[in-house]
Amino acid sequence: MKILLIGNQASTIILFRKKLIEQLVSKDISVHILTMDNDREKFLQISQLGATPEQYIFSRSGMNPLSDMVNTVSLSKKIKQINPDVVFCFFPKPVIFGTLAAKLAGVKYIYNLLEGLGFCYTAHKKKDSFKKRILKHIQTFLYKLTLPRSKKVLFLNPDDYCDLIIHNKIAISDFEIIGGIGVNLNEYSYSLPDKTSLHFGMVSRLLVEKGVREFVEAAKIVKEKYPEVKFSIAGAIDDNPGGITREQLNVWKKEGHVDFLGQISDVKGYLTELSVFVLPSYREGIPRSTQEAMSIGRPVITTDVPGCRETINHGLNGFMIPPWNVESLAEAMINFIVNPQQVISMGKESRRMAEEKFDENVATDKLISILLSNN
Repeated sequence: MKILLIGNQASTIILFRKKLIEQLVSKDISVHILTMDNDREKFLQISQLGATPEQYIFSRSGMNPLSDMVNTVSLSKKIKQINPDVVFCFFPKPVIFGTLAAKLAGVKYIYNLLEGLGFCYTAHKKKDSFKKRILKHIQTFLYKLTLPRSKKVLFLNPDDYCDLIIHNKIAISDFEIIGGIGVNLNEYSYSLPDKTSLHFGMVSRLLVEKGVREFVEAAKIVKEKYPEVKFSIAGAIDDNPGGITREQLNVWKKEGHVDFLGQISDVKGYLTELSVFVLPSYREGIPRSTQEAMSIGRPVITTDVPGCRETINHGLNGFMIPPWNVESLAEAMINFIVNPQQVISMGKESRRMAEEKFDENVATDKLISILLSNN
């Protein structure tokens, strides 16, 4: 049997699909990987997992209909050469154009995973721009064109299914809500957080929709009264339209309320240093970084939005706050400062929830059973 995985970057294959590849290979299934980049180092890592990586040509973010059409035909030819029994697409562009290409190539079993609906479906405090509304209409049209051609569409949370499929009346064959993709509970093992010297932190690209502005503004409020408390963000600047500008980042760095660490290689080590994990995002699938923080045993402050609310039991493993609300975020942070014992008790509840909901082994077994359900 042969399975083809179509994604965007080789690095995300290693980060999010490593366990899936290992499990498929252990079942003597031939695994092929297609990514838009040609990262030799990551390709070598994928090969060492037992899969066969290859590049396909597509722009990750650009929207040129003629170019996309030509690249879809080219991708279809590549799929036909590989001749897979099953095609599994994830991330928006691979889902849309990978599905079309696989259908053109005559693949019978096509599965799609939407790990969040992305920028166009993320609500901001300000009204959406005309450009964003147009992009949303285009993306929705493309989903209407492609998703009905797949065997099953997978979602991480029920809001994404309702907002995309039900609201837009997309006639798909089947769907399933699979929850988070999970984390390695042994690798991200429980560690006792420091409740004496509090450290609030985020792991996120520097995007407005991740709540970076709210985090910085809340840190300013808290530091006025508790200057000894530490705040940091681990994540690179992002050139997408919703990215924090370099000019704004330089202003924040000069103000000195938050340490900006940039892209880090040791996420586990960073999470271990934190007392409380914070993600004031505007919308998610189910964030991997929050799952990792919970597994290590960190309480969480996050927002009452799709994807984030799946990681929180308000008052038990942390606090759920309204999106865009700096004051509520600062209040939740101060709650931990004046009640430091909650860092320990809520952190233990986070670990318990991670064991119950976000075990990578359970999540991978569920995904494999779906992909192999017709074979």
